[in-house]
Amino acid sequence: MNTEVNIPAVMAELGKRAKQAAQVLATASAECKKDALLAAAEAVWTQRQNIIAANAQDLEFGKAKGLSAAMMDRLMLDEPRIQGIVDGLKAVAEQADPIGEVLADWDQPSGLNIQRVRTPLGVIGVIYESRPNVTADAGALCLKSGNAVILRGGSESFHSSQAIHACLAEGLKSAGLPEEAVQLVPTRDRAAVQELLTMTDYVDVIVPRGGKGLVGLVQREARVPVFAHLEGIVHIYLDKAADPKKAVEVVLNAKTRRTGICGAAECLLIHQDIVESIGAEVLNSLAAAGVEIHAAKGLTGPENLIAASEEDWGKEYLDAIIAAKPVADIDEALAHIRKYHSQHTDCIITEDASAAERFFNELDSAILMLNASTQFADGGEFGMGAEIGIATGKMHARGPVGAAQLTSFKYLVRGNGTLRS
Repeated sequence: MNTEVNIPAVMAELGKRAKQAAQVLATASAECKKDALLAAAEAVWTQRQNIIAANAQDLEFGKAKGLSAAMMDRLMLDEPRIQGIVDGLKAVAEQADPIGEVLADWDQPSGLNIQRVRTPLGVIGVIYESRPNVTADAGALCLKSGNAVILRGGSESFHSSQAIHACLAEGLKSAGLPEEAVQLVPTRDRAAVQELLTMTDYVDVIVPRGGKGLVGLVQREARVPVFAHLEGIVHIYLDKAADPKKAVEVVLNAKTRRTGICGAAECLLIHQDIVESIGAEVLNSLAAAGVEIHAAKGLTGPENLIAASEEDWGKEYLDAIIAAKPVADIDEALAHIRKYHSQHTDCIITEDASAAERFFNELDSAILMLNASTQFADGGEFGMGAEIGIATGKMHARGPVGAAQLTSFKYLVRGNGTLRS
């Protein structure tokens, strides 16, 4: 799209079509939506070579832009990752349809029967960076929950997102649903984002999925309600009662499995009683795996520790870097996490049930874990098939946002000529 295109007009047309499609989706049958998702999954696999070719263009763009290795990894698609997209689409398709689910049902002394049932939100705007698989995840979850969606992917994933979106449109068409139910903003122009944030006549919710800069922009400028997906400043606390084997394996997986995702561990807190034993073993394992360690005074382990500064606390590296710090006890660990976390995901490694209970009860992160890799902070791993993001706010949706979280509810009140006295 060239720079002379009228962005407000283009976005308004997307909004109008999305609102019309949302009215159709709100009453679409569960079977029809399932068929659309299964057909989209088949199209993604059939078109996998075209998707990989489109992704190659994006990788070239990302390289020229100077993206880090971790960000390039987020961007890259190959056959195994495309299989993951297919599996996610199929998993969402097979889930129970949330729309129409009766959440509560009761009778009043007045004779009224009242039900609270799930309903779609309407039109959702999703703004995301780099990861092209979000195109499929967000499109699938919105469709499953009866919502139309306007997708605005990152400039880096422009071609990949277009190729995946074409498969979603093919699935919708084959199931007899409006292709406008899932639309992709057809331009890299950032003016489209600004426009989407203010489309109160058409858009019901905005979901930003990206770094602190993107989420901050959305929260500052959106006139549409926002499900915030803030950065993942993920902490792991090694308690004095940690199991040595679990400590090494969990921390290593949490940091190194994929360093560029929001569930990757970014800060390690080590109880002072195990600094020279379990703590040193964990740090040595991280260093051996190629992780750069920014350590506070008092830690021992590899020789090439880098002195940590205040900037290392509360930092999302999205790279093979981790901050580490000794703490006197669980109280200091909890205080540090409260001060620096983003309410995304935090983990404790311990065999002490009372310490684990305190960790769970006294922190307010969206996801809290015990003896498990923080890389499990993912809607697919929670049984949601996929996720539209990890909501770090406290309103409505929180944690992995799946199909059920993309709904609201309404009350159905039934009487029989019932009058209020």
